Amino acid sequence: MLLEKIIEGIQIVKGEDLSIINLKDRENFICDYFVICNGISHNQVYAISQSIEKITMEKLQKRPWHVEGLRNREWILVDYVSIVVHIFQKQLRLYYDIENLWNRNS
Repeated sequence: MLLEKIIEGIQIVKGEDLSIINLKDRENFICDYFVICNGISHNQVYAISQSIEKITMEKLQKRPWHVEGLRNREWILVDYVSIVVHIFQKQLRLYYDIENLWNRNS
C-alpha cells in the first residue's frame, strides 16, 4: 500500500523515469525497495518530494522517517524505512546511475 501511494505521489507531479528496485531478497539489507525517479528542475524535484509526503500522510497517516536534500533540491531522499525514495535532477541521476550499481551487485 505504501509503495502504491509513493508512486501516486510521483505521478501526480509528473515525475519521470520511475524505477523500482526490489531489495527484499538481499541479505541484511535495511529496506525492501528503492524507488527512483527524476524531475527536470529544482522546483520539480522538490514538488515530487512534497507530493509523496502529502499523499502518504493523507491516505495512510504515514510520515517519512527522514528526508535529506531539501536545501539543494538536486537529489532528495525520502526514507520510509521499508522504502527509500530517491528523487534526482536528471543529470545527477545519470551521473550516479544507482540502478546499475544495485543491479550489478545482485
